[in-house]
This record gives sequence, C-alpha cells and structure tokens, in this order.
Amino acid sequence: MTAPRRRSSAGDARQAWRQADEIRSAWLAHGLSTEDADRAATEQSITNLYARLRRSRPEFRWVDSPLAAMAQVSGFPTHEDLVRWSQGRPPPGQPPLVSNLAAAVSRLRSTLEDDLTVPWFNPSAGKRDKGKPWPVLPPEEAIEMGIPFSVILRQSVRDVTWTRLAAGLAWPVRAVLGPDRAVPVHWYGQQDAGWVAHLDVIRQLGLGRFTRSDDDHFEDWATLARSCGWWWPGEDTCVVVERPARIVPEVVYRDGWRTGFRPQLA
Repeated sequence: MTAPRRRSSAGDARQAWRQADEIRSAWLAHGLSTEDADRAATEQSITNLYARLRRSRPEFRWVDSPLAAMAQVSGFPTHEDLVRWSQGRPPPGQPPLVSNLAAAVSRLRSTLEDDLTVPWFNPSAGKRDKGKPWPVLPPEEAIEMGIPFSVILRQSVRDVTWTRLAAGLAWPVRAVLGPDRAVPVHWYGQQDAGWVAHLDVIRQLGLGRFTRSDDDHFEDWATLARSCGWWWPGEDTCVVVERPARIVPEVVYRDGWRTGFRPQLA
C-alpha cells in the first residue's frame, strides 16, 4: 500500500474517528446478524485458511446451533491439547491443525497491530502519569485531550466491539455448553468481529502496512465474521454453525436451542 498522507491537526483526527465509527458500526451489525449464513463464502475462506497450512479442503458439516455441533466434534483438540503443544516439551508427532491455525492468526493480529502508525499529531498532546493507563473517554473528548489516536482505536473500536460481541455474547453462550476442557477449540465467526473491526479500521484508514499476503489472510477472517456463526476446524472435517435465529431478548438458535442467556447489548 502507498503511505498515507500526513495530517497535523485534531480536526483530522476527528474526521478519521468518524470513519472509524462507521466501520465499527458495520462490524457490530455483522456480529449481531441473524441472517442466513453465506455458506459458499464461508467454505471458501476456511478452505483458504487450510491451504495456508498446506491442508486440503475439509469436509464441511453445517449445524443449526453450537449444541448440535458438540455431537460432531467429539475428539477434536481442546484448549488443554493446545497448551501441551505450546509448552517446551510438546507431544510426539505433528501438531493438530488448530494449533497451527491459532498460531497463524495470532501472528497476523500482532503483526498488523504492531505496524499501526498514525501519521498525524495533536498539538496539545495529552500526558499521563508514568505507569498509569490512558483514561477511557468518549472519542471526541479523548481527541481534544490529545490521547494518542492508536489508544482511542483500541479503546473505542477493539475494546467496545470485544465487550459487546465476545465478553457480552459469545462467551456467556459458550459457558452454557460446559467447562473449557469439554469444548474443543473453535472460533466464533461473526462474533470475532471485535478484533476484525479494529484491524479493518487500520486497513481502511491507511494506518498500517498490509502486505498482499497479510491482506489476503485477513480478508479470509473478515469474510468469516461477515458470513457465519461459530466453527470447529478438525483435521479433515470442519463443523460450522448457522447464525442464531434470534439474539434479543434471548439467544435462540435455528434448531430451537434456547441458551437461557439474555445479552445486554447497549
């Protein structure tokens, strides 16, 4: 990508925030969507992720709820399995696909977030006491105080969408399924839109260096956040959940599974 043009005022930061807010709102809508999954787009993006790890296209099995998925993923790796592979003395043999997939997306996220560069400054640059975090303020107020724009993006894009979609929705529903050791490793599709939104703001505002490979890799994860519900990648089989039928006032899936959870999405 070409380098973004240089900016030099709080007015530029306010304009950039308005763009960021629109992008954030669009991703929140994807995260809360109850439309039918785009199965073709989902399967193609997951196939691309498998191909990055030199794996062939898996067999796809679609189900109507995370509860229904549990019957299909018996024997898939758990978080405990991933911990064993990430420690100094991993088990013999090749690591499971989910271990390599988790490592790949972690590298992608850290690379793109670490490359965040804001090409403008606020002349009244804010200050904070050494060792103390930046205050969490409404974006317009934070801009006026001179809080770094990268911090504003983390607080008001990444953290806000994460709180609403992951901590506020996906994780409580996940807890209904059982303890961590009983639920194999999976990703949340549309409810991964929190971190996707943050990186997409960086990309669309030209605040990071996306190589062609990074951009293609990120777009597969972005497509999944736009296209499907939760998904469990196995070695040869991938189980994918349709989006919920309803989210408010209670999360209900298409096969009638009622989670009993009433999310607070405001």
